[in-house]
Amino acid sequence: MPSRPDQLGRHDSWEGVDVVVAGMGVSGFAAADNLTYLGASVTGLDDGEPGARAERAALLEDLGATIRYGEGSTAVLPEDVDVLITSPGWRPDTPLLAQAAARGIPVWGEVELAWRLRDPENPVPWLAVTGTNGKTTTVQMLAQMLRRGGHRAVAAGNVGLPLVEAVMTGYGEDGDPYDVLAVELSSFQLHYTSSMSAHSAAVLNVAPDHLDWYPSMQAYTADKGRIYEQVQHACVYNVADPVTEQLVVDADVVEGARAIGFTLGMPSVGMLGLVEDVLVDRAFVENRREAAAELCTLADLASPAPHMVANALAAAALARSYGVAPVAVRDALREFKPDGHRIAEVATFDGVTWVDDSKATNPPAALASLQAYESVVWVAGGLAKGATFDDLVEKVGNRLRAVILMGTDADVIGEALSRHAPDVPVFRLAAGETAPMERVVAEAAALARPGDTVLLAPGCASMDMFANYGARGDAFAEAVHRRQRAQDS
Repeated sequence: MPSRPDQLGRHDSWEGVDVVVAGMGVSGFAAADNLTYLGASVTGLDDGEPGARAERAALLEDLGATIRYGEGSTAVLPEDVDVLITSPGWRPDTPLLAQAAARGIPVWGEVELAWRLRDPENPVPWLAVTGTNGKTTTVQMLAQMLRRGGHRAVAAGNVGLPLVEAVMTGYGEDGDPYDVLAVELSSFQLHYTSSMSAHSAAVLNVAPDHLDWYPSMQAYTADKGRIYEQVQHACVYNVADPVTEQLVVDADVVEGARAIGFTLGMPSVGMLGLVEDVLVDRAFVENRREAAAELCTLADLASPAPHMVANALAAAALARSYGVAPVAVRDALREFKPDGHRIAEVATFDGVTWVDDSKATNPPAALASLQAYESVVWVAGGLAKGATFDDLVEKVGNRLRAVILMGTDADVIGEALSRHAPDVPVFRLAAGETAPMERVVAEAAALARPGDTVLLAPGCASMDMFANYGARGDAFAEAVHRRQRAQDS
């Protein structure tokens, strides 16, 4: 009789263990591939069509897995199942997962599986990051700091490399094993994670998001807090967001783990923060009551926007918890360039600056972006996912020159503007516009004045009008460049 899955690791035979993998995306494929390698009997289920994934499905079938694609494939859980591995984003009330719960079958996410498959002879530590906004940028900063500090490190999880692949392969492109992983975790991933014990972890912020998935804000917050459970060295929290500190207080951590705050103000002992234009560390220094280690200046960052500074401080706290020297933190931040569609300056002409922050897919992210500029023509709208915009408009209404609204939930934002900033001019894009960004840019150019910033920070998801936030940002940038060329000709 095979062993129970929770008793098995990477050096055990999984022969005779029946595993169902729900969702055959990147993480699902990595889970199915490695479990098949370990000897498990794997069935992969996905309601979508294979499309570009057909070749991967064929490879898995050649290795002995059973892969079922197409509508209805995930309706019924097979009879013989020892563990279900779910892709992130699958709600617990999804039929397949509900059936597993009713039958007492354990449900793991890819993160839980990856933690269980770490090599006991070389248990590479994880530095983990979550939060409503800023996760990817922070993890990428962190990975750069670790590498600058002389450690073989990679960004993994919700960004970049699937965690199961990072753990099971365990080697970088140079053939040397990883020393440490910089891990981005979404609330969806954390929901199905229970045994992880990170070296250090950070919750950057908690604000309403994914309320179409969670039954309540409390449930969403609780999943974010899972990242602190069993932390070994440092729980990094945002001083400006009391919820993150309370999550540290509530967490069951390893004895001796420290609470480390980061702040855009003057840091107290045990924190990282700003002294005038210098980022400093008052937590990981020998004499914390008197000394502070200078990390870098605001001029060293890709942007002095408050949320970029906060991300840098959080990443530095995690890197410093792992022993990275201040000079390595500084050098990494000087080199770091954020991914596209994150407060990316597209062009400046006629005295107006055009900025693409299409990655701002919820109100808190849009708020952070808007607060970086004094006078803004704001381009917003899309799928609000149950979010509201009253707090955002109250805080930045005095910065708004005008607002251009688009997408399914444009009225949600429009109503907030009517309540809290009724004097701000609002243009609504007509439904079914064939070239929406061309019209957006034309209207923005007419509304903007020299010194203004036209800011695409939609505060909403993109899938009602675009394939993803990247396609939305690209469409905006292309329309801006076309207008600039027309102005120059």
